[in-house]
Amino acid sequence: MSAVYSLGSNGSGQLGVGHKEDVSVPKPVLLDITSLDHATQVKAGGNHTLLLSSGILYCAGDALAGACGLRKDSNEEAYRFEKIQLSIDGLAHQPNIAFCTASWEASIIVARDTEGRATRAYSFGTGNKGELGLGEFIFRSFKPQRIEDFPPPDLEIVDLAASVSHVVAVLSNGEVYGWGNGRKGQLGLPEGIIHAPRKLAGLDFKVVRAVCGREFTYLVGDKALGRHCILGSDRWEVRSKAPHDVCGWKDIGSTWGSIYVLLESGKLSSWGRDDHGQLAPPEIPILEQIAIGSEHALGLSISGEVLAWGWGEHGNCGPGTTDGDVKGRWNVIASSKYLPEGSEISTIGAGCATSWICMTT
Repeated sequence: MSAVYSLGSNGSGQLGVGHKEDVSVPKPVLLDITSLDHATQVKAGGNHTLLLSSGILYCAGDALAGACGLRKDSNEEAYRFEKIQLSIDGLAHQPNIAFCTASWEASIIVARDTEGRATRAYSFGTGNKGELGLGEFIFRSFKPQRIEDFPPPDLEIVDLAASVSHVVAVLSNGEVYGWGNGRKGQLGLPEGIIHAPRKLAGLDFKVVRAVCGREFTYLVGDKALGRHCILGSDRWEVRSKAPHDVCGWKDIGSTWGSIYVLLESGKLSSWGRDDHGQLAPPEIPILEQIAIGSEHALGLSISGEVLAWGWGEHGNCGPGTTDGDVKGRWNVIASSKYLPEGSEISTIGAGCATSWICMTT
């Protein structure tokens, strides 16, 4: 079974801890169920959080924009995680969710079809710049709506990512589609607002993973070759300072203005914006996992410690900050050595000034 703890910004109850005050030490989240299976994904928008566990999706935070769907509990003061009611395609049962992601005010999910393939994309919430992918005239929905004719026949979605106002999906043939705000070229050419999924043209390698910054999209290919590509703005020199390749990458992430590559060796490489100490601190320990938020980062070390650094004004990097930042160093916000015997930290997550620690018991 899993237990989830959160800390950081909580003005809309997005931490799911029963109130709306910011938290600087990990607090257990509240759920509308008695127990939780293994938590696999935590994705956060500006004021809401998505938690995926064994194919079931939960949400906490601001319900006004619609990004939490139709809440079964009409009491918006609950400030806890509730199972999202997904009446998809008229089916009464809960579909198996493969992926979830969040823009600032919207949620995008991918459900498995009857054959277990990740082929059904849906969105809900508010998307004034095309983030819903539902066409030019739909910018708000309080229930999941199917993104029509996507993905193309015989293809699956293998990765899904979003930032403030754009979304990208990687397909099983290595192609990438995107929608939302593409005014900086983060969705390829021509630039502009894209209201429905559009193929990103001009890629010369098969993409397997993607992450999104505020004004850019980062794409990587096969780990052995390490080919990668950054589309969009070069603000903070995210394109011009990129290495030639990222051979041996294990995981990738991005803040709004920085890029992170965790190598199979456990070393963390990063480049881009660093005015709040967002980039990897010197002599950071070998890491097993990373989780990258809007302007801060988390790393799970091989010794079982959760490290946090970057912009921590809301408590998301723990209580020990300097003018709200953790620069050139890290805070330890959780450690396996303090857990009961048989428990371990399994997954970490990071959002818009929020941090998440999932433990298995």
